[in-house]
Amino acid sequence: MIEFRSVTKTFPDGTHAVDDFSLVIPARRTTVLVGSSGCGKTTLLRMINRMVEPSGGAIEIDGESVLDRDPVTLRRSIGYVMQNSGLMPHFTVIDNIATVLRLGGTGRAQAHERAREMLDTVGLDRSLADRYPSQLSGGQQQRVGVARGLAADPNILLMDEPFGAVDPIVRTELQQEMLRLQRELGKTIVFVTHDIDEAFLLGDQIVILDVGARIVQQGSPNEIVENPADDFVAAFIGADRGKRSLTLRRTATGTAVVDAEGRTQGMLAEEGAAVIRAEDAGA
Repeated sequence: MIEFRSVTKTFPDGTHAVDDFSLVIPARRTTVLVGSSGCGKTTLLRMINRMVEPSGGAIEIDGESVLDRDPVTLRRSIGYVMQNSGLMPHFTVIDNIATVLRLGGTGRAQAHERAREMLDTVGLDRSLADRYPSQLSGGQQQRVGVARGLAADPNILLMDEPFGAVDPIVRTELQQEMLRLQRELGKTIVFVTHDIDEAFLLGDQIVILDVGARIVQQGSPNEIVENPADDFVAAFIGADRGKRSLTLRRTATGTAVVDAEGRTQGMLAEEGAAVIRAEDAGA
């Protein structure tokens, strides 16, 4: 479990990035921090592994303050995946994945064997092990980045807009891959994005932030969609437009589900249609 208590962050130029932020991030679940650029979500993420030091308040992992941990040791114990993968261009794929293990003192042969296993885990062929990042597609690079973040088997994985730089088709594939990995591995994941659809897809707990990392609403995707806290949240999630503003339309073949633009998104399952017919009969 990760806990923020009254955390603040003011940068040397006077920017107040985080103001009195408190949050509990449950273990073995995915918590998504979502909000517009400049709201402080990446700053919060980087305070967990002390890439950014808090100005005040407390951040604890399983009851221990991160400030009581050596920063380098702390970072090596926490997986970190960033946008554009952050791979070292002069290292092969296998050496990129093995980096944290090697820094921790693991022998080369053992680290490489673990790296090959991680290629299997993220759905990449082992034949890519000796290639360089420039020889991979964007999606493959991001998978290698995830493999590197998981190589040391950390309990916590931080992901800073990891899929933001790839095309929509690859992004969808990577999102599904992440869901699979979380089902299999059960990590404590903190994920940063500005995309509310990505947040709703991946997150068990969604935290919607405004300027200064002010929490506007937190909860499960269902709780937020069904009961937006205010007009800001309703507008941010698009409650009144697109695929979240749905109506039903009866057709010759069944009941269609239609979005705000009048596009049919699917057909209501027979069980759901039966409920509607029963409600109509009682009206």
